[in-house]
Amino acid sequence: MQQDKKYPPGWDEDRVRRIIAHYDQQSEAEAIAEDEAAFEDEALAVVQVPKELVPAVRRIIARHEKKRKASA
Repeated sequence: MQQDKKYPPGWDEDRVRRIIAHYDQQSEAEAIAEDEAAFEDEALAVVQVPKELVPAVRRIIARHEKKRKASA
């Protein structure tokens, strides 16, 4: 990876490499189980949004998480 890449807050090259390794080492059955588990979590919703709205949705989620952590 290039050293000049920028990562989101809390991310760095090591974290990216660990995530890549996790998914590279997963079997197909493990990947399917992980995906299915995400859809079964009743605290979460999976939605489709136009790609141009993704940055705005991420900002909204980040604000929500910040408020949630501040009140914890």
